[in-house]
Amino acid sequence: MAVNLPDLPYAKDALSPYISANTLEFHHGKHHKTYVDNINKLIDGTDLEGKTLEEIIANSAKDPARAGIFNNAAQVWNHSFYWKCLKPKGGGAPTGEIAAKINSTFGSYDKFAEEFKNAGTTQFGSGWAWLVLDGNDLKITKTPNADTPLVHGQKALLTIDVWEHAYYLDYQNRRPDYLTAVIQNLINWDFVNSNLG
Repeated sequence: MAVNLPDLPYAKDALSPYISANTLEFHHGKHHKTYVDNINKLIDGTDLEGKTLEEIIANSAKDPARAGIFNNAAQVWNHSFYWKCLKPKGGGAPTGEIAAKINSTFGSYDKFAEEFKNAGTTQFGSGWAWLVLDGNDLKITKTPNADTPLVHGQKALLTIDVWEHAYYLDYQNRRPDYLTAVIQNLINWDFVNSNLG
């Protein structure tokens, strides 16, 4: 069972003007695809061949000899999750169960949005901003490079990719502007709610 590149859940131009078709062409079609190609090569003929992506991540996370496997597998998982976190005409204040959880944890949606943007802005270098369930607690976290909540006992609810390839063609070095655009216009709260189940 090979690791596959999932299709985007929307057309390449569907997130425009906030994320351009050009960015998605490179980000999904080149960067994400390269991680998929790499992991399939790295696990070929090993004990990890035929395992699920989650099993590959769990089996390689704490093994320095398998850092390349972990990095590529986790990046495939993180990206596949990220695409589902976005949708055209998304963003803004959530509805449903996540809205109540955000209000009780952060006090308001605006406070959540401020803290989530800050996590993405202050992630030094490449990485990810996350909204996770840690036990029953809602938390905002950030991870460097390919690191993922999966290996920290947390359940991912939402992420924004803050690697430069996620935004540089559209925003150059203005990472905060990219984060604001995604939070206000693209977050798929239906997907976030579905992760609470």
